[in-house]
Amino acid sequence: MPADPRAVLTRPAPEPDGTVAYGDHPDQVADLRRPAGTGPARPLVVVLHGGFWRAEYDRRHTGPLAAALAACGYPVAQLEYRRTGQPGGGWPGTLTDVLTGVAELPVLAAEAMPGRVTLAAPILIGHSAGGHLALYAAAAAPATVGGVLALAPVADLGEAYRRNLDSGAVAALLGGGPAEFPDRYAAVDPRLLVPIRTRTVVIHGSEDQQVPAEMSRDFVTEARDAGSDISLVELPGCEHFGLIDPKSPAWPRVLDVLRSMHDDH
Repeated sequence: MPADPRAVLTRPAPEPDGTVAYGDHPDQVADLRRPAGTGPARPLVVVLHGGFWRAEYDRRHTGPLAAALAACGYPVAQLEYRRTGQPGGGWPGTLTDVLTGVAELPVLAAEAMPGRVTLAAPILIGHSAGGHLALYAAAAAPATVGGVLALAPVADLGEAYRRNLDSGAVAALLGGGPAEFPDRYAAVDPRLLVPIRTRTVVIHGSEDQQVPAEMSRDFVTEARDAGSDISLVELPGCEHFGLIDPKSPAWPRVLDVLRSMHDDH
């Protein structure tokens, strides 16, 4: 484990093999990474980055994760989206960007990487706020999502608002709190969208200081009770950023879960 868990956020990664656009805005794009080796076409893995939906965090910090996945033979797309603090970001642009990108990326990736990507619904890997976006996409447009691997997700926006995670990040995304905008929370809060029928695995570190593991425990229990196809893997001693760091002790477990989801897919 690196001395600073955040080191992965700025660690250089190989340049992507290409970038495709799913819209006209400069942030309506995705970086593509070709799977290593040869083999049959496989379903796309779409990486949804975190950063509490804020403009200062973009897809580049998931470069090490995406490069490691491609080295393991997965075709990967790092989805970008408009974020809070940008024109068009927040409600509803951040949410609609993700739905559009997830729906269109399998075709765009298959065209850009012929013979390596199937048109099957992709597996989504979302970290932190990206975990929220992955859960939301599966609930809102289940036909476009083949599975969700949610890494330390913000799975309960109402609770995240009450806890004031990242100094008002949820209010910045949705314009205010649940009392002011109940319809917005009802539309995009995973806790209010259960059951989520898409196969979902949540991985959370017990020592997470950014998104408390308790939130995932409560969410998965409630989602399972409602009939969701969901399970929780809690990693003792793991913090928030180890889940996206290929050099961390948590990484083999993340890969194992992805492999089981992808192979079933």
